[in-house]
Amino acid sequence: MEEPRIGVYVCWCGTNIAKMVDVEAVTTEVGKLPNVVLAKNYKYMCSDPGQELIIKDIKGHNLNRVIVAACSPRIHELTFRNAVEKAGINPYLFEMANIREQDSWVHTDRTEATTKAIDLVIAAVRRVLYHEPLEKRSVSVDPATLVIGGGISGMMASLEIANAGKKVYLIEKTDHLGGHVVKFDLTFPHLSSAKQMMRPILQRVENHPNIEVFLQTEIHEVTGYVGNFKTTLRNKDNEGTELKFGNIIAAVGLKPFDPSKIEEYGYGKFPDVITSMEFEDMLGTGKILTKYGKEPRNIAIIHCVGSRNKKYHEYCSRTCCMAALKFVHQIRAALPSTNIFEIYADMRAYGKGHEEFYAMTTHKQIMFLMYDQQERLPVIRQANRSDDCNMIIEMDEKLSGLPIEVPVDMVILMVNMEAHENVKDVVHAIGVSLCGNQFFIEKHPKLDPVATTTAGVYIVGTCQGPKDIPDSVAQARAAAARILATIEGGTVPVEVTTSFVNEKLCCGCQTCISVCPYSAISFNEIKKVSEVNEVLCKGCGTCGSACPTGAIKCKHFTDLQILSEIEGIMSMSY
Repeated sequence: MEEPRIGVYVCWCGTNIAKMVDVEAVTTEVGKLPNVVLAKNYKYMCSDPGQELIIKDIKGHNLNRVIVAACSPRIHELTFRNAVEKAGINPYLFEMANIREQDSWVHTDRTEATTKAIDLVIAAVRRVLYHEPLEKRSVSVDPATLVIGGGISGMMASLEIANAGKKVYLIEKTDHLGGHVVKFDLTFPHLSSAKQMMRPILQRVENHPNIEVFLQTEIHEVTGYVGNFKTTLRNKDNEGTELKFGNIIAAVGLKPFDPSKIEEYGYGKFPDVITSMEFEDMLGTGKILTKYGKEPRNIAIIHCVGSRNKKYHEYCSRTCCMAALKFVHQIRAALPSTNIFEIYADMRAYGKGHEEFYAMTTHKQIMFLMYDQQERLPVIRQANRSDDCNMIIEMDEKLSGLPIEVPVDMVILMVNMEAHENVKDVVHAIGVSLCGNQFFIEKHPKLDPVATTTAGVYIVGTCQGPKDIPDSVAQARAAAARILATIEGGTVPVEVTTSFVNEKLCCGCQTCISVCPYSAISFNEIKKVSEVNEVLCKGCGTCGSACPTGAIKCKHFTDLQILSEIEGIMSMSY
């Protein structure tokens, strides 16, 4: 092996690192280490000038290994790998030390933070000595795409891909396309017709030559890997349609919360306590009537039903407040003399034009009453015969600080949006994960909000988290663009830092098969040893940590590399 010639670069990251870490001291100390040919620091290493500095030094000083001490590898490791590769070095002879998230951002003592930064860089120097060049690999891409979910986001993603001349298989578990939006009367904040908006979209999807729609259909398992997936569909008419495709979009949406769980509201007990979705259905009939066939004289709209409450869901469903204000306009137009009460916990106007919509709604002669979600929910009870209403809402009004009673004939519950019951079946089938709220987890919440950690699988719409129509459509088109770029390239890179089996050490216990989260390991019955499918393997290392004989190792994460890193990080502080 050629003599290591290491270049170390310490990033200021503006003041993100330099404010807490003495980057000059770090540069001086690591420059004294064996095999370190040069050590430099720069304000923004990820910038074009920073990358050019590395490339110039590699060529000018004949460097064969590079270390950058900066932010999280999740953000810029690929950036620097590409830079060193451009200069002629194998990208896996690069190592990154995280002195921002793991150091500067979590310390308050500048001296201690500087010492830790030096330790982290020393660890990287020790590790990179044992790095080995790895060769990039790629696989061909099937140009077809599977879209799971026929709501607004699933349909828009399908159209975007199909309009580019590529095949789309659109799977919907219900008997119709359109999701929840197709059931709406008007959309906010412009009060435009949802049906008029959706009708041409539905027609284009249903008639598009490149989109094959499967209604009342579900998937139970997806096998293969990015570029080369396959599944067998299951529906009432067919138990065996097999599809092959290169990429997957999950657009399974959310479902309304069941408010019968909240005893205070009496849903299911009082016939005129209805959900927001049920009120949308009522608006579709053109009449707002109580169960007794009368026009309600007093209507209350209760916000955050199942949302922002530790007993049910702590997150905000984002669209409920604006939908409630939309109902005000529709009620006022249909019933000009009806009293309307907006019973809210907080008013949240997230999107473009929403704050203006809120301000406009306050002039519609309605009463806003505030309650505390964590203290006491409003309680609905049957009115007495002497009362001139159907029900009474008892609540502690937060702004006045007084207990009050609100007479109502109809109550609309703005219900939370939550995950479908079978969401775990879907994520298991396509190989992605869920957060604590049962939303699909994206690859990176800021920098990669539509991709997942499973290559070739993308998430769009509300299954990734509550959002309104514009955000859902934007995500759908973003995922479609990513997929079309992959298809256009013809091939897609696959993981290089994969596991491999030393057949001489494998005892055939198959522990690795049971723990692999990507189903990348199989058992060779002839050789009686485990084998790794390097295309499916993601290099997570689970198999290596579980193997009782040490037969499985992971490229780029060998015992020698990891132990050398540990020795390096302990060399100064302990």
